[in-house]
Amino acid sequence: MRTEHSITQLSPEGTVSVMMEQPLCVDMDGTLVKSDTLVDSLLMLVRSNPLSIFRIPGWILRGKAALKREVTSRVSLDVAHLPYNRELLAYLREQRETGRRILLATGADKALAERVAAHLKIFDGVLASDGGTNLIGDRKRESLRAQFGDKGYDYIGNESADIPLLKDANVAMIANPAPMLRARLRSRGVTPARVFLDRPSAARTFVKAIRVHQWAKNVLILIPLVLAHALRMQAFANALLAFFCFSLCASATYLTNDLLDIDADRKHPRKRLRPFAAGNLSAQAGAVICVLFLALGIAGAWLFLPSEFLAWLLVYLVATLAYSFYLKRVVLVDVILLSGLYTLRVLAGGAATQVPISPWLAAFSVFLFLSLAMVKRFSELKNALGRGTTVAHGRGYRADDIDQLRSFGTASAYASVVVFALYISGRDVTALYQHPNRMWFMTPMMLLWLSRIWLLASRGELNEDPVIFAVTDRMSLFIGAIIALITILAAF
Repeated sequence: MRTEHSITQLSPEGTVSVMMEQPLCVDMDGTLVKSDTLVDSLLMLVRSNPLSIFRIPGWILRGKAALKREVTSRVSLDVAHLPYNRELLAYLREQRETGRRILLATGADKALAERVAAHLKIFDGVLASDGGTNLIGDRKRESLRAQFGDKGYDYIGNESADIPLLKDANVAMIANPAPMLRARLRSRGVTPARVFLDRPSAARTFVKAIRVHQWAKNVLILIPLVLAHALRMQAFANALLAFFCFSLCASATYLTNDLLDIDADRKHPRKRLRPFAAGNLSAQAGAVICVLFLALGIAGAWLFLPSEFLAWLLVYLVATLAYSFYLKRVVLVDVILLSGLYTLRVLAGGAATQVPISPWLAAFSVFLFLSLAMVKRFSELKNALGRGTTVAHGRGYRADDIDQLRSFGTASAYASVVVFALYISGRDVTALYQHPNRMWFMTPMMLLWLSRIWLLASRGELNEDPVIFAVTDRMSLFIGAIIALITILAAF
């Protein structure tokens, strides 16, 4: 007897007939695809239409199958770039070559499941949710039983909802199993015949997701304290705490940005390796980490640091979220906001340590960080052109803009050096440095570094954030050491 969840034949000949061979039935979310496609689709929907978030509760009240149908009808995940389990996919292709029947049996909506099957070209049919019935767990098992009978199929799954099917299958296999799944299977007397693993260690994934390397940008919080020669113990302790509060909140914004950009990141040659895009960290785990980091960062600032620092931190969060949701796609506004976020770190550092920000430092920061924001966009566009595309994906820039971006960025870079030269020529510098004339030796070092950054970007050799590049590039570190030495010689 056939149920309403009949297997859809992918060929034009109609519905597949039930044959006697042992079919291989494969779950999709978390198994064939390392991520949850419903969550991916929801994130894509919120990114493209933020107001739709108010409609989601109504869809949920109609049932999960209805939710899947509504979301799938409004967004279209790029199935060519989904994070497939490579080991499992290789196994399925081997089985396909032997002539074995393979079915995609998933709780995902039928429209999405059929697009995945059509892309991979290894499935004989699709069994999926239909908008009325959420085909998971016991419902999926009964559908497969009706098609093939008891023990009439092999099954590959990944989570507790698959336990009824894994127990009922003739041969049970699992892929990237959820925590405790193996223990629950053992308690039910089920031993998986094969495990398909395609995921790095949890610790490595966590560190990559929160982008610890990006915390280097927050060293800017220490700049006002250092330049004011006010290295008092309490002020330094405040600066250090401010650094960690800012870093935790910054990581929360990076997580939010990566979750919202999940589909776009999968099309990027490097960003596709980010934990969410690669399916190595679930969106649910990312949301929990995000909330925890925000709570710790804001609580630390509220309890232990001046209120002015908390105000700057909140401004940073609002600006970064606005950037993630929309402003990153607005030409020129995005780079001005990016440069402002760098300068904001300096202002936050001054607030945390109660060190006044010099107008010279503010002006220098504005021009310098605008140049670095410009070079970031320039290098993205340059690298996109190197890959044969005419636009940087997810941005508003075109190939025609590249020369103008270079002009804007280099002009801003040299303007920052001019501001610095005017500063060391003025009277303010004598209050902090005994030999201010020695600081002139810093100007060629600054010109060298900024010119080199732009030269590398023009050659297509700058493949990362310029601030991160500065703290990892040997030449940049050498130039930084010389500047530090000149500063010491000028001060004493």
